[in-house]
This record gives sequence, structure tokens and C-alpha cells, in this order.
Amino acid sequence: MKRLFAVATLLLPLAVAGCSHPQPIPYYPPPPAYSQAAEQGHHDGIEAARRDISNGAPPDTNRHPRFRNPPVPPPLIEDYRHAFRDGYAEVYRHGPTPSPGY
Repeated sequence: MKRLFAVATLLLPLAVAGCSHPQPIPYYPPPPAYSQAAEQGHHDGIEAARRDISNGAPPDTNRHPRFRNPPVPPPLIEDYRHAFRDGYAEVYRHGPTPSPGY
């Protein structure tokens, strides 16, 4: 009887462990990153806003040549302009930050 109890005690954890079913792990894809054109637009918008602030010019994205004529292929123009506006507005919302190296 003791032997049966000892064997049952040793095998019980293995039996219980075998009963668990693997749970599916949810996969959440990362949010889409900016395209290279949008990254360039965001950077150009930040630089344009910094120049406007340092020159005392009122905020206006339409005045900038890179906004009016983006240096990207036609399918990417809207992405570039949207990111340019975001970068430009970000500087005016949070204030200019020094350029790297200052």
C-alpha cells in the first residue's frame, strides 16, 4: 500500500502537467513605422519651424518650398506633407529644441 501511494505521489505531478493545454499567445503586430519619405518630411518640418521661430516669422507651412514641392516621388507626396505638418506643429506646440551639437 505504501508503495502504491509513493508511486501515485511521484506520478501525480506528471499527470497534472500533461493535462494543461498550451494557450495561444496573442500576436499584436507593431504599429507601422514612418516610411523613409515621412521621416524626411517630419525632419524637414522641424527644421522649417525652427528657422521660422529664429527669424520671427509667423507659422505657415505653405511658405516652405519643400512643403510645396516635396523631394519625393509622387505616390509619397501626401505622406511627406502630412509628416512635415506634424513636425512643424510639434515645434510650435512644444517650443524649439536645440539642434544636435549645440
